[in-house]
Amino acid sequence: MGEFVTVRRRPEVSLFCSSLGPAEGTPLLVVHGGPDWDHSYLRRPLDLLGRPVLLPDLRGCGRSTRGLGLDGYSFEAAAEDLVLLADRFGWDRFDLLGFSTGGQIAQRVLLAAPERVRRTVLASSTLWPVGEADFGQWPERDARRVAEARVWARSASVGPDLVQEAAFAGAEANVYRRDRIPAYLALLERVLWSSEWVDPWRAGRLDSPRPENGPKRLRELGAPLLFLHGRQDMVFPAAFAERAAEFLPTARSVILEDAGHMAHVDRPEAWLSALDDFLSEP
Repeated sequence: MGEFVTVRRRPEVSLFCSSLGPAEGTPLLVVHGGPDWDHSYLRRPLDLLGRPVLLPDLRGCGRSTRGLGLDGYSFEAAAEDLVLLADRFGWDRFDLLGFSTGGQIAQRVLLAAPERVRRTVLASSTLWPVGEADFGQWPERDARRVAEARVWARSASVGPDLVQEAAFAGAEANVYRRDRIPAYLALLERVLWSSEWVDPWRAGRLDSPRPENGPKRLRELGAPLLFLHGRQDMVFPAAFAERAAEFLPTARSVILEDAGHMAHVDRPEAWLSALDDFLSEP
């Protein structure tokens, strides 16, 4: 089930939203990563969560409003869209799940509306900038990332087809268990790709996905957070999730072994169980 919800009028921004689960209960707002992906790769295993789940496509992504120009895309605006979306649905309180880059946007949402966010899950995400040196010597990572790097390197122009090709080429880097890669590729077949965010990024017009002074502000806020991560994540190191749980007194981490960046694909049952346990706490 899906619907378009207009969150702004000037310029008009409408977000396409899919709903899962029952109507009753505290809603879970899910922020997908990418950007330039849509929400669909997160539908499973969230369709088994047993609570109301809302999965919007961010501006410029999926079926949501596109064509906003170089200055129409920012992570600040994307976070504001989501707070406005919660307003449109009349949510006084909601839970929040941000995946990958969406986890950094979720930090912005939490800091913008802390009195409304009950619990926050940052899945396969980070509080801090990540560089190549943060992974140390990891030959397997180097080997698994070659195919995607080649796709990006060979073209100066970017469109949805190239974003899609890069995602497929990056499957071995994002999914650690090789037996789970076919299921992941099947998920990617359903993604509605875009390239709206790439041009402002290449033009140096994008802000940071992370909120300014985010770690310090989150520590002062003292909100309950879960860092849900795969041990073999090749995008954001698992050590950063453990470090975040130590830095924030009200946070904890769950690190899933034999799981990469797409930990919900590698270990769906364990990922969903950790999520459900955390959200079930008062």
